[in-house]
Amino acid sequence: MKISKIRLAYRVIIDSSSTIIWDKYVFEDTFNEYKMQSQQFNSAGNIKNTFRELLSENEKASQLHFLVGIAADGYVQQLKGNFHRVSDVLGNQYFPFVNYKLDIVNTDITDHSKHKIGITFYSPLLTYFGIIERNYVVSKNTENTNEYETIMFPVQPHLSVCYIQQE
Repeated sequence: MKISKIRLAYRVIIDSSSTIIWDKYVFEDTFNEYKMQSQQFNSAGNIKNTFRELLSENEKASQLHFLVGIAADGYVQQLKGNFHRVSDVLGNQYFPFVNYKLDIVNTDITDHSKHKIGITFYSPLLTYFGIIERNYVVSKNTENTNEYETIMFPVQPHLSVCYIQQE
């Protein structure tokens, strides 16, 4: 059997309609951080209210993805490497992750309700066996062996293979 190694990525979108308390904290803190950090990329006489306007005016504003992401770091650390909204086929709610990336979808310093971010969580390297009945069959064990304990994650929106390493 040909075995590959993969990384999975799961992206969550957080906006003003988010109802989960963790999302609400991330929403508030990233919005406040954006308002503060965006000042260094705006010109005094020509203030841009939205992230997209600011980005079109000043390409260095792309640094705001990272700078605003720092505000979410403490909340991501609280998850201790498991994002508990992605279930495997057995109903265990965890998605193991080793890093993440925050991106600003858009925001407006004058309208709190228009703030919208995405956080993409990246799994550790996993052994990949293929897709069975619309489920990714993977193992956290990446050593070459004859036996693997597997996990099956349903193919679903916002879950993607983001890296493949062929043997």
